[in-house]
Amino acid sequence: MSIVRRNPPRVAPELAAQFAPYGVATIHEAQGRKGLLQSHMRPIYPRARAVGTAVTVSIPPADNWMIHVAVEQCRAGDMLVVAPTSPSDAGYFGELLACSLAARGVVGLVIEAGVRDVAALHEMGFPVWSRAVSAQGTVKETLGSVNVPITIAGQLVEPGDLVIGDDDGVVVVKRAEADSVLKASAAREAKENATRLRLKAGELGLDIYGMREALAKKGLRYEDADG
Repeated sequence: MSIVRRNPPRVAPELAAQFAPYGVATIHEAQGRKGLLQSHMRPIYPRARAVGTAVTVSIPPADNWMIHVAVEQCRAGDMLVVAPTSPSDAGYFGELLACSLAARGVVGLVIEAGVRDVAALHEMGFPVWSRAVSAQGTVKETLGSVNVPITIAGQLVEPGDLVIGDDDGVVVVKRAEADSVLKASAAREAKENATRLRLKAGELGLDIYGMREALAKKGLRYEDADG
């Protein structure tokens, strides 16, 4: 059955905005090393960065009709998250759809398929994380669904979850866990800042992280070279 679910609950905009200082790696580690999309999901241009609430799209292979349907369901601060029902690298998305999403305040796109018009998307500053870049076009023939749970790049994403993308990839934070993950991310960032200062001052990670005893227990030996 194909369905469009309207107005799902989302992570509150003021809470989502507080994730802006934290990178994907920090958030992934802070929430127990979960929620990370597989590594084939890459930004289409360097230094891309976005934090948004998921509007999900389950879509047939090589058919982008439901992306057009999904645009109407998007609000400012959303991230469109698109997963084909079968693998496809076709170019589902390009400059024109990006113009439509940007007009509604959508912050970016995550799609486990192909996109095109990369130069134009870069110029307009619309961030995309995709599996492929392909000029191959799509059709508009078959229905899918909008704002239903989807699996994309190995992760379950539900409408309203928080999605964060940067140069390191894409991570998903469950809506119900956003507040606790934010606090954990802030704590991890503060700890890393303190460690960064110590490393810049010349201290060794071996000592900061207390590794020497564990290495010795594993059997690591040191000896001076002859001469």
